[in-house]
Amino acid sequence: MHTNVCVLRIISEWQILLTLTSYNNVSALTLISGGNTFYTPIFNIVTVFEPGFYTMPNEYAILYFEINLFSLILIGIILFKTRGLSKMVAQTHFAISIIAEMVFFASDTLFVLIYEGILPGGRFVLMTCKELYFLSTELMCFFWFLYFEYLRETTFVKKRNHVMYSTSLLWLLVILLLTNPIGKSLFYFDAGGEYHRGPLFILTYVLSYSYVVIAFIRAMINIFKETDESNKEFLIKLCLFPIGPGISGILQFVQPRIPVACVAISLSTFFLYLTWIDQLISLDPLTGLNNRKQLTHGFESLSKSAGEHDSIWLYLIDVNHFKQINDTFGHLQGDKALKIIAETLKAACKGMDKGTVIARFGGDEFVILVPGNSEYESNMLKNTINDKLKELSSKKSIPFELTVSIGVAKAEAGESLKDLLSRADEAMYIEKKAGKSQAMNLNQR
Repeated sequence: MHTNVCVLRIISEWQILLTLTSYNNVSALTLISGGNTFYTPIFNIVTVFEPGFYTMPNEYAILYFEINLFSLILIGIILFKTRGLSKMVAQTHFAISIIAEMVFFASDTLFVLIYEGILPGGRFVLMTCKELYFLSTELMCFFWFLYFEYLRETTFVKKRNHVMYSTSLLWLLVILLLTNPIGKSLFYFDAGGEYHRGPLFILTYVLSYSYVVIAFIRAMINIFKETDESNKEFLIKLCLFPIGPGISGILQFVQPRIPVACVAISLSTFFLYLTWIDQLISLDPLTGLNNRKQLTHGFESLSKSAGEHDSIWLYLIDVNHFKQINDTFGHLQGDKALKIIAETLKAACKGMDKGTVIARFGGDEFVILVPGNSEYESNMLKNTINDKLKELSSKKSIPFELTVSIGVAKAEAGESLKDLLSRADEAMYIEKKAGKSQAMNLNQR
């Protein structure tokens, strides 16, 4: 028996002595660590080229594991941080998409570690990992799609049958995955344990990323239609999200050994999380309108961009007899009234100047900032708001008549938002006293 001894390094306070032995033509390693001795054959653990030097033949698998572990920890932190921050349906779908991502990362990592010989596992385990990998990819993309739709408050998610129809791509992949072990249409393992793509493998990408592409296109269409600058900025951020997963998906399809998918997806999710947090601190949680902070920001932006002959008009909208609505019908109906007002203002301002800002100022008061309106147009907007409110109230079947009083003021050169609001407030109370707003009927319909 011939023996070469190599002392390599100290790792985490454990001195490791590697002894390369050769006995009956079988190479092995004797590891002396902390007083204990381990004897193991040299397969995929360590290769010794010469005394004082060694390398890992499975560096790819270890690197893959480290990258995916970082990605898994990152999205795990995001999932933990999102708990309890919002009860919105959109955020529920965001959380589900993160859980699907975690399954995606875990199954992908486990497959590589087993396939490269780092961990034990047979063909059945590898097949299961791949099945979970493709299923979680589809679920992840599907819930991203729903998340985008709920964030944009589209009519699509308001109709249950539309959401049910959208699951058709998901169910198609489920059927393909269930039949794959027999038909080998998506992927398979040969007699030697080698992984191969099947004739319909491309469908695993097409069916999954179709959701992302559709969400991207629909958000892009919304950008061109949106008039509120803050909403447009938010939509642009949403459109940036699919770029990372899309590019990484293409790279992973062409070069499957490049470990980029998990990193790109986790970083994109982190970007989406930051966008959501920014939305939480910028929007009113009840109505989805801009809050007072965004109103101030919008006024400053309009003031800076306004030319010498440009004008800024401020509309202060106050709900008539709102306290009586709360006291008589309860706070839930009061919240419903505020949501109706918010929806009315959005509908009334649709198609107006792109710099228009709609915000909830506080309580039952709302503010609209409109650049470049004439006095005639300002009166037209008031009439439009009253007409839209009457129309929407009848559709919502609320047990009270909902009306508002509106005060309008034109900003003077160098005037602050506080002073402009004060003048609009005076105009609004003059309208209330003059009886120009409709009377409130609190009798149960």
